[in-house]
Amino acid sequence: MNKKEGFSSAQKKEYPFTPRIINPVKIQNVLIFSADEQIRQTKDVLEKDMPWITVDVLTDPLFLENIRSEGALVLILDDVAINLANTEVIRQKNKDVIIALLSANEFIHCSHPSATQQKYPYTKKADFVFAYNKTDCAPHKIIQSVVRAAEDQLNVNFYSNVRRFIFLIVDDEPRWFSQFLPVLYSIIGQRADVIFTRTYEESLKFLFGVEQESDINEKQYLSNGHGDDVICLITDIFFPKGENPKSDAGKDLVNLVQKYYPRIPTIIASKTKETESFRNTAFILPKGDPESLDTLRNYIRDHAGITDFIIRDTTGDILYRIKNIQEMTKILDEAGKNTQKAQKLREILEVYAQKDSFSTWLYMHSYRELGNVIRPIQGHGRKLIAVLKKHMKNEMDRVVNMPLVIDGKKVYNLGELLDRLTEADPAQIQILSDNDIFSSWLDRRGYSELAEELRPIHGSGIHLIQALCKTVEKWKNIYTAHPNKKERM
Repeated sequence: MNKKEGFSSAQKKEYPFTPRIINPVKIQNVLIFSADEQIRQTKDVLEKDMPWITVDVLTDPLFLENIRSEGALVLILDDVAINLANTEVIRQKNKDVIIALLSANEFIHCSHPSATQQKYPYTKKADFVFAYNKTDCAPHKIIQSVVRAAEDQLNVNFYSNVRRFIFLIVDDEPRWFSQFLPVLYSIIGQRADVIFTRTYEESLKFLFGVEQESDINEKQYLSNGHGDDVICLITDIFFPKGENPKSDAGKDLVNLVQKYYPRIPTIIASKTKETESFRNTAFILPKGDPESLDTLRNYIRDHAGITDFIIRDTTGDILYRIKNIQEMTKILDEAGKNTQKAQKLREILEVYAQKDSFSTWLYMHSYRELGNVIRPIQGHGRKLIAVLKKHMKNEMDRVVNMPLVIDGKKVYNLGELLDRLTEADPAQIQILSDNDIFSSWLDRRGYSELAEELRPIHGSGIHLIQALCKTVEKWKNIYTAHPNKKERM
């Protein structure tokens, strides 16, 4: 594409592009200590797919107590290795360390925390317990998710006070979330964090900052805990509550979330009859069914603001799939008309506004400032539509003159992006890729399909640059041949 695709900074005021980096603290080192060759071989996977991390395999248990990492560290241990590790000393010498247990023990795979800790006390040493086997939870399939989950926990709990976007998974058995996490991370990329809890009390603490329902402050609950940051709840029905390890606490949790945070889409992962009462208010996922993970993938894409903004009528049928704010503005134009159809559309959009659907979608597509502006807006009828449209159009004007800076030089369009990918320092390209900055900028420019295809591309050096260039060139040709594929800015 040529210069006509963008506009020069001399024509209008230029605005800085501020990427939203969800995890300011990155995992820098991974240490693997395991007797299992499958786990040791994950070093190759991490070095290939997470090249910014230094990975070492340890063979001497005495070395564990001398570990000192300057950056954030993940220590990966198996059932044998964790018994040899003095985790207290390791934590004392390393401020930002997350200890992950990869267990091959079937009892641990399918048991709640108290039973596991009573029978196998060594599990108390770990921050996370993951299940691994030779099939669906093979180490090479889950290792990236283990490292990413460690990074998410470190950042959510200890770093960054900016607004976050969190998928909360509540399940007491490691087998299911170990299997599911790779799927979830493949969907969300760097746009959201994942936190998982295993008991009712842990879930209350995370959402509301309390351990008893009676302690929830009706007036201040939004400022306590992380409930206001959660964009999707995925929960089982049966998990520990109090002294009951097999309570149906999921029912209580879903009711609480729907009372205080009705905007949060809820997925109940269970086959039990107890889910029936929630069929009108939550998505029921038959956990363990062969197609369940694909079903879950599709639901998250459609309901958590990750891909298109989907507008449904009162019966649940899809009316519109919106890919960018240009398309959103056209729909708002339709809703502002003086017709019966427009009136019905306005009524639907009012409900979306009340549930923060607009701001959540904008946050997920890198419109951080616009999301902050729109989130508190409440209104009715044409007044609501007019205010939304005004802010959307203002953002469209801003984005036209919001260049991406690569290695000190500004990029306004896809042609310039291709040039800079081949000219810039490969190390700078890798930093932008690792932090999802290319996709964030492209999303804001309206290239949603290209942004989505770039998100999973990671690596280093010439191989990363070739993969990025190939994808950008492909979509550049598509957008040139089919101008309607994207509303030009």
